[in-house]
Amino acid sequence: MLRQQDVGHRIVVRRVVGVRAGRPLFSDALGELVELDETHLTLATGQGRLRVPLDEVHRAKRVPPARRPTATAVVELELAADEAWPAAVRGRLGDWLLRAAAGWSGRANSALPVGDPDRPLSAALDAVESWYADLGQPAMVNTPLPLAAPVGAELDARGWDARPLVLVQTVPLAALPPAPPVAADAPPVELAGTPSEDWFAVAAGRKGDLPDAARQVLTAVDRVRFAQVYADGTLLATGRGTVTGQGRWLGLSLIEVAPGARRRGLARQVVRALVEWGRAEGATQAFLQVEQRNTAAVGLYRSLGFTTHHTYLTRVAPPA
Repeated sequence: MLRQQDVGHRIVVRRVVGVRAGRPLFSDALGELVELDETHLTLATGQGRLRVPLDEVHRAKRVPPARRPTATAVVELELAADEAWPAAVRGRLGDWLLRAAAGWSGRANSALPVGDPDRPLSAALDAVESWYADLGQPAMVNTPLPLAAPVGAELDARGWDARPLVLVQTVPLAALPPAPPVAADAPPVELAGTPSEDWFAVAAGRKGDLPDAARQVLTAVDRVRFAQVYADGTLLATGRGTVTGQGRWLGLSLIEVAPGARRRGLARQVVRALVEWGRAEGATQAFLQVEQRNTAAVGLYRSLGFTTHHTYLTRVAPPA
């Protein structure tokens, strides 16, 4: 049988679904194990979430991970994520994107090397370094893996550093579990088209000062909502949702709960409110980006059915 260390991995389950002529009938299910308790296991499958009583399980085992997404799928998601986090200053090297936002956040201040830069790789990276030098910023490159592995190898040779690994995680909106009951006295999640100054203050506290370029990153999206949860005039939780990628992708970011209000389900409420808005806007998939070392957030998103689509490293040039 399965154990807690199998949570987060891909498994196959054979379960008993009935009896015919005195013989059991079996059904197989394949997906990621997102929850295992004393009575049930829960799978995130391609058709949605499936909760199976353990007394129906005939056999279950871990299986190899699903095939990696195609290069086209990685590029499409990276471009949808770029739309959801638009840098104030932009340039291009062929298909590569160059982005800067006064140094606020790695995503908005790094080159995105997807596609053809219209020049040899070494010359392309020289041009990246020059572009950021002209702005007075350190050069950074966001390398989606394994797609940008050749770029990463060249950066290794140049002595570039790497920030912590980031997981780009996705889930079909149809596969999200039903929303749990909300206590009658729970504060509501408010969704606004424009963030409040309280909301901006939370974002500033999480990522440092909030220059004008950062405010553009957060607000310069056609379809965006800012979630906030207040109680007694105090902002307890925030979140941000965007719909990009030709309306397919709901992007979730800046899900934050005040330290004194954690473990009360507020993060789930914020995600749920943004998901409902995204569905109403026509989105069918959700994505988010979370550092692998942020185990609490990774565990929360796993319980909601998110799985890792691909990963990336933000590479930083050594000091001149």
